[in-house]
Amino acid sequence: MRYYFAPMEGITGYLFRNAHHTFFPHIDKYFTPFLSPNQSRKFHTREERDILPENNAGILLVPQLLTNRAEAFLWAADKLSDLGYQEINLNLGCPSATVVSKGKGAGFLAQPERLEAFLDQIFSGTDLRISIKTRVGLETPEEFSRLLEIFNRFPLEELIVHPRVQKDFYRKPVHMECLQEAVEKSKNPICYNGDLFRIQDIECLKDHFSSISAVMLGRGLLANPGLVEMASGHEVFTKQTLRNFHDLLFEGYRSQLFGDRSVLFKMKELWFYLGALFSDSAKCQKAIRKAEQLSSYEAAVRVLFETKELSFSEELPFACGDFPLHSFY
Repeated sequence: MRYYFAPMEGITGYLFRNAHHTFFPHIDKYFTPFLSPNQSRKFHTREERDILPENNAGILLVPQLLTNRAEAFLWAADKLSDLGYQEINLNLGCPSATVVSKGKGAGFLAQPERLEAFLDQIFSGTDLRISIKTRVGLETPEEFSRLLEIFNRFPLEELIVHPRVQKDFYRKPVHMECLQEAVEKSKNPICYNGDLFRIQDIECLKDHFSSISAVMLGRGLLANPGLVEMASGHEVFTKQTLRNFHDLLFEGYRSQLFGDRSVLFKMKELWFYLGALFSDSAKCQKAIRKAEQLSSYEAAVRVLFETKELSFSEELPFACGDFPLHSFY
């Protein structure tokens, strides 16, 4: 099984990727948060910094593009090729209302004829490998059959399927019948993405869909940065490893961001997920959330690591029920 780290806007940038890969090195591919090529034919400074090869040394990184204009995609493909990249991922899954209203991300799925013409243009215009990360429709899962017919026309590197529709966002149950259809009918390799939070979720998917050879994890890896290490049979990480990961990321943000508030925003966002790894830690997590200066933040984190122990059975702070396939067993 191959394991991918999902792109998460504002979180999984190069500082995070480097810190994570240093201590949890068994991710097969990282994907950038989406890049948005625009009419000015340039990436934003933040985007350029994120994709520079020197900022991603030793990491297999796939840039993700968010666009519905073939000429913009192909411009970006040339730019990325010049930087040494060999694969690009097309984002057809972002459910944000702002993105969807512009016909991008999951919004592009509502225009299958235009999407097909777009894919015709980009596949004939670049030699780079192209993978697609997609939802199964805009409003109903019944849209997926038509979309799969379109995807089957093209030699995708992979079809990464998140089996929700746009309006489901991340909280409603995934549509496993769409994954079943993809496995049975796709002419391209399938990677599964969605609601993999625990080792048993991954094992359940592998047991039921043995032909799937890759999975993409997002929130599950934020809540447990060593989930792939554990799922792939490597030694369970220690509290010190987690502390080292935190400290390297913290120092990276302090060196690159301006002011306590910017650094604290990043670290508190991480703790929203990471806090579930510690048992009986509500008071410590509250102190982290209330910290307004780096010194008080560091003190709260120190108390947590010194007084609390890791637990891999705590409730997660976001929507996470049983993995849907558990009902099969």
